[in-house]
Amino acid sequence: MILSLCVSIPRQIKEEILVSFLPIRSVMRTLKILEELNKNRVSTIRHLHLKTKMPKPTIVRVLQTLLQAGYVTNDPRQAGYQVTSKVNSLSAGFHGDPLVVEVGRAQAIALTKKFTWPASIATLEKTKVVVRYSTISDSPNSPFHATVNMSLTLDKHALGLAYLAFCPKTEQEILLRTLGYLNLLKGAALNEKEILLKQSLQRVHQQGFSERNPEAEPRSSNTIAVPIYGENRVMGTLGLTYFRSAYNSFEAIQKFVTTLQKASKSISKNARELVKLADFD
Repeated sequence: MILSLCVSIPRQIKEEILVSFLPIRSVMRTLKILEELNKNRVSTIRHLHLKTKMPKPTIVRVLQTLLQAGYVTNDPRQAGYQVTSKVNSLSAGFHGDPLVVEVGRAQAIALTKKFTWPASIATLEKTKVVVRYSTISDSPNSPFHATVNMSLTLDKHALGLAYLAFCPKTEQEILLRTLGYLNLLKGAALNEKEILLKQSLQRVHQQGFSERNPEAEPRSSNTIAVPIYGENRVMGTLGLTYFRSAYNSFEAIQKFVTTLQKASKSISKNARELVKLADFD
């Protein structure tokens, strides 16, 4: 029996064995709660229960485990749980930022320094855009606690609409087909949802920037976004988010759009130069 434990298993077989197992339920639950905790400054057990749909006793056990591991703290004065700085160690080994984030980080930070509102850079992933970089930590006025890795729709959110409106026609047709907007491609009679998207895309393309659909949550804030162009494509989108109570739409457009567009052009230029340097090397 002891000898059998020492037998070497080929790497390929090991990988097949690993992927054949079902996910460990307790681990999946822990990760889900940790993700939810990371979205808010303070989370109560009730909040976690509503968001994760897990039983409260399970949530308590997971929180106690995270407390003992040092990833979570429970401050009675704040009436809830919050993540500690130790969570930073969970992403310390990730260095795979897209090129648009690598060259756009400085411009996003500069936007927040100028306006105080948080800036975000998003890239396409399947049929949504995903926030890859955010200056929320640098903003004293952020409507959100965390947005990195947040998925946003292409047809309602500003960062998504800016991508859908300005990406190459062939790519746009594929995305519209995948999203189920087939009548927009066929020239057939449009339903209300299709009419609204068509009008929205035309308006965005004409004015050069997008805004979040007023019906999309959270309604207390708004985002203005512009495309970031690469070689014959859209590399990503750049947006600035603010509270609607601070500015109406006209005021925000007058205040932010020109600077956003200049920042986008600068990111595109820097990306092209970086690619040229890489090709030269």
